[in-house]
Amino acid sequence: MNLPYLASFHQHLLDKHYSDETVYNYERDLKVFENFLTETAIPFSKVDKQAINRYKAYLNSIDRKTAEDQVTHKKLQSYSLNRFLSSLRSYLKYLIEMDIKTPIPPEAVKLVKTERKHAHVAEMDELVKLIESPSVLENNKAVADRNRAMLEMLFSTGMRISELLSLNRAHIDHTGRIFIQGKGKKQRFVYMTPRAFNHLNSYLKHRTDNLQALFIPYRGSNANDKAAYKRRISTNYLQERIKFYREKLKINIPISAHGLRHGFATYLAENGANPAAIQILLGHESLDTTTRYVHASDRYAEETHGKFHPLKKD
Repeated sequence: MNLPYLASFHQHLLDKHYSDETVYNYERDLKVFENFLTETAIPFSKVDKQAINRYKAYLNSIDRKTAEDQVTHKKLQSYSLNRFLSSLRSYLKYLIEMDIKTPIPPEAVKLVKTERKHAHVAEMDELVKLIESPSVLENNKAVADRNRAMLEMLFSTGMRISELLSLNRAHIDHTGRIFIQGKGKKQRFVYMTPRAFNHLNSYLKHRTDNLQALFIPYRGSNANDKAAYKRRISTNYLQERIKFYREKLKINIPISAHGLRHGFATYLAENGANPAAIQILLGHESLDTTTRYVHASDRYAEETHGKFHPLKKD
């Protein structure tokens, strides 16, 4: 049961400057909807509210199939379920914008109620132990310095993991200021503490290649072997190492790359940083400022970062 104009929808997302990763997620989500229509023998033209309710039940079951046509045996959390529904709504909105007849309006695809979760942030001393742990827990010096630099930079800047791993060397100037193109191609600056900058430079001393990517995988123990490099570090690798470090340190609060970003914002705020400056540093949508204040806000955000970051000293 192929969805009509699906390739055009994907091109539409690219034309709107959605990231490749976001477009890929839409593609996977809608493939799951196609799987559902195939399994239930419901033509797209016959999709109605009852079919949407069945789709919700399908997403909530342990027998649903992934985009790769594999049975998961794992229930989705409400937030993940809503992502699938939101992808479908966006697709339906696109069809309407293109004056293509849809069997059901986007607003008929109701999101499910999400469970309330209390946001947990690790204690500052636990975050510090985690950030410093690669120096102790990694046997390979080059890997230890690289992983330590990645964790230091995540907490120093508040970057998203995808932003960190897409960095090139040229994105960082001699002061440790980093130019980032974030979600939706939005651009901003983030700032490294001297401490993080020092650890980045320690890692770069291992690099004898001319590759642009800032963080690259090693193959084997010889860090000087150019054949040891393969493109960029993956998000899965870094998340797995963070989990490994946390478990070795017996930290019971789950800490991920996003947890370091959350900790960055939380501890800046606890030290008195202005919420507007934190918002700029995180790259979130501004609710109150206008474009004529962008340059002034960037200067204020940089001053705030240098003044209030808990690991600002070397």
